[in-house]
Amino acid sequence: MKLKFRLERTPSPFWMIALLPIVAVLITFIISTLLLLLAKANPFETFYYILISPLSSRTSALEVLVKATPLILTSSAVTLAFASGYWNIGAEGQFFAGAIAAAFLGTQLGGFPSYFAIPLMFLGGFCAGMLWALIPAWLKVKLNVDEVVTTLLMNYIILFFLSYLLNGPWRDPVSGWPQSPTIAPSTMLPKLLERSRLHLGFLVAIAAMIVVWFILSKTSLGLRMRAVGKGKDAARFMGVNIGRTLFITALISGGIAGLAGVTEVAGIHFHITDAISDGFGYTGIIGATLGNLNPWGAGVAAVFLGLIATGAQSVSRSMDLPVFLGNVVQALLLLVTLSIILLRNYSIKRVT
Repeated sequence: MKLKFRLERTPSPFWMIALLPIVAVLITFIISTLLLLLAKANPFETFYYILISPLSSRTSALEVLVKATPLILTSSAVTLAFASGYWNIGAEGQFFAGAIAAAFLGTQLGGFPSYFAIPLMFLGGFCAGMLWALIPAWLKVKLNVDEVVTTLLMNYIILFFLSYLLNGPWRDPVSGWPQSPTIAPSTMLPKLLERSRLHLGFLVAIAAMIVVWFILSKTSLGLRMRAVGKGKDAARFMGVNIGRTLFITALISGGIAGLAGVTEVAGIHFHITDAISDGFGYTGIIGATLGNLNPWGAGVAAVFLGLIATGAQSVSRSMDLPVFLGNVVQALLLLVTLSIILLRNYSIKRVT
């Protein structure tokens, strides 16, 4: 007797939804293994340096959290947007908006004490991210323009604007190097632990993740957001103002992504260049998707992605493999996750 199964378009059980991110990671590493074999590299040694080596010492383990800090913020921003049915692909541009605001305010607030200057920088970065999210949100609500296109295009617009600043008003007059002036010491984020780069921005990222969870799970606004995300027609029937909900969602999401830019400028680099982002906004899409659009899951996914980014550097040093290996793994992870996430709407049924 043959056993036959088929896919039915019905919601998957909770246990299957919970397993999908794990399955996505496993498939990603299987595909990566095939690529490594083609490159004549030892997959076991490679994955050791990617997944285990970064956790083997205090310094590298803390570096994982450093790299995860902006990813937690961008993943939280994308989670809030996607869970509400607003497809914000512009977290990268909103990151740069926050970074530009931090670079500017950091040179203007030098005469103020840190307890005043640092919160003001974060507020400025949040507002800058909101401002950069404003145009796509308005176009979506008023003219029903696809936000995937507009938020993506805004990423490139702000890169050109940053290039103008770095090659114009902010260009170093002595070296001619295209970078902004160094921010004032009072605006630099304090380190959380001695002899590490882990800074206050990590706690800000955790706080933002908790706020996103609280909004989505414990507030009436979050209920409206999730209703719109599940189905706009049903939400409209419930009396939800779709346009207002999406507009608020877009602004909050952009503001949180802007905070990520502040953490990189004020916590790590202390100035801005056009290479300050390692694709943090786009990687936030991976984190949100891998986390199943759950703030806690997105936070865990962001730390995992930070581990991969740190491990890729270990691989490059120890095995003479390209540091871009981490980017390859992340790209594969996004593609596999997006493919497998469709299974959430299907269940496996036995045909009798």
